[in-house]
Amino acid sequence: MLKISILKQFFPILNWLPSYKRSYLKDDLIAGVTVAILLIPQGMAYALIAGLPPIYGLYAALTPQIIYAILGTSRQLAVGPVAMDSLLVAAGLGALSIVSPDQYIQMAILLALLMGVIQFLLGLFRMGFIVKFLSKPVISGFTSAAAIIIGFSQLKHLLGINISQSNKLHLVIGSFFNSATPLHFPSLIIGLVSILLLVILKKWNPKIPASLFIVTLGIAWIYFTKQNENGVQVVGLIPEGLPFFSLPNVTWENIQLLFSTAVTLALVAFMEAISVAKAIEEKHKDYEVDSNQELIALGSSNIVGSLFQSYPTTGGFSRTAVNDQAGAKTGVAPLITAAIIAVVLNFFTDWFYYLPKSILAAIILVAVVNLINVNYAIRLYKSAKDEFLVLLITFLLTLFIGITEGILLGILLSLLLLVYRNSKPHYAFLGRIGKTNYFKNIYRFPDEVVPREDLVILRFDAQLFFGNFQYFKKLVHNAIDKNPEKIKGFIINGRSINYIDSSAAEQLTELILALQKKGIRVMFVGAIGPARDVILKSDIIKVLKKQNLFITSGDATDSFDGICKKTALQKKLSRQTNS
Repeated sequence: MLKISILKQFFPILNWLPSYKRSYLKDDLIAGVTVAILLIPQGMAYALIAGLPPIYGLYAALTPQIIYAILGTSRQLAVGPVAMDSLLVAAGLGALSIVSPDQYIQMAILLALLMGVIQFLLGLFRMGFIVKFLSKPVISGFTSAAAIIIGFSQLKHLLGINISQSNKLHLVIGSFFNSATPLHFPSLIIGLVSILLLVILKKWNPKIPASLFIVTLGIAWIYFTKQNENGVQVVGLIPEGLPFFSLPNVTWENIQLLFSTAVTLALVAFMEAISVAKAIEEKHKDYEVDSNQELIALGSSNIVGSLFQSYPTTGGFSRTAVNDQAGAKTGVAPLITAAIIAVVLNFFTDWFYYLPKSILAAIILVAVVNLINVNYAIRLYKSAKDEFLVLLITFLLTLFIGITEGILLGILLSLLLLVYRNSKPHYAFLGRIGKTNYFKNIYRFPDEVVPREDLVILRFDAQLFFGNFQYFKKLVHNAIDKNPEKIKGFIINGRSINYIDSSAAEQLTELILALQKKGIRVMFVGAIGPARDVILKSDIIKVLKKQNLFITSGDATDSFDGICKKTALQKKLSRQTNS
């Protein structure tokens, strides 16, 4: 039984396949076919973003799906090539001195292997929580900038002109204005008509496979009008047959060149997949998404995929939504999608010979517009300007400095903001409301609070650690310096202090001694488990004394006023160390 349980943990397909119902097959079949119809044109379009021949988009849509269906915990996540990762591939490889198309392809495949290994190891060591460091402002700024860069990267196909590719917006714009190639109006018209039809069809009836319809229409138009002979760029000859097994060109030098891009891809791809998987999970109560197993599944998909000529893949937002809306019940749906892709690769690649690249550009442009979230930025500006600043800086860095630099510096900036907030957390000086036992912020309730000149109550809303103790100490001294002759008591309300580190514990001991030498009685109120343990097991308790530990500010105030003494229960609760 233990072996079966372990197998089910590492191979989630064993959880649902034995209980698979015949009634599921119809829904899975419809979903599988629907996603395949969407994925075929999308896959080829995203390969263009990555700077790869369109066939590699279909390769990336094949093997990774099969592996994820076996190892993944989400039953609706659709794995394959996506716009964001494709752009990161282009950005990472574009910065290298690659001399030939074949070398570029091999490096893209090796990038999938390295990315997969990193994800697999993160999952193996239970590091799924790491995605929490990718804050929403950073992700929103990054994805919005990436969407703009992706859109501009397709101008050369949409306009039919030569533009040098770059992951820096200003260089792309400069290349556009400096291009000596005139606009190719047939390509532009095809692209604009395609964008218009895609938008109209999606609004009219979202269930219509708009991308496939446009692709079919475009192929037929070029085939009968021979516009490719007049300069309209087409996909051209696509190799027929399934991807063959081949080991990527692994060398230490290549690993060093690709490592930073692989790490960025691993984190961004996991963030994309886990966010959409969690969103879809909320609609289904028959399974639970495991973030660590997702890392293993996505990592394995990329590792095995790289052995069959796949470039980096992850779970896609739009395809997963379509998969769920089409009624997918289990991992059988992606297996059906993969089977359709395999049939196309084996027998129908020649159908795409006359597919205009401007149509693929149109598909990409319509898809990435949804990545630009202006409303979120506006809400953030109104409610949290510091986080809006993180979003804006990440956005600008990604646009003008680089894709990888943008996301990494954005993460660093969000962590610095977190450290800054912890170094200067929220605090409040409290006072009693009338004759009640309620204590509120004296600045928020100036008319209700009874002012006192002899007693200060400070609530500090964060852990005490080496990084913020000087701030805490300054608050204490500033409060006392306002009335040094009259203040005889100082209460530290510690209900929000969840921990005190060793440095802060030593400095707090010194601070209490210094206040006591001035004739000020120091009391500690509401210490919760972890903080109370530190107080009772360190030198703090030696100078504070147990009689100065209280449950509430009311108890401490009454004791200071000599109104009442602590009961036996109050003494026990204020000193309890294991709660």
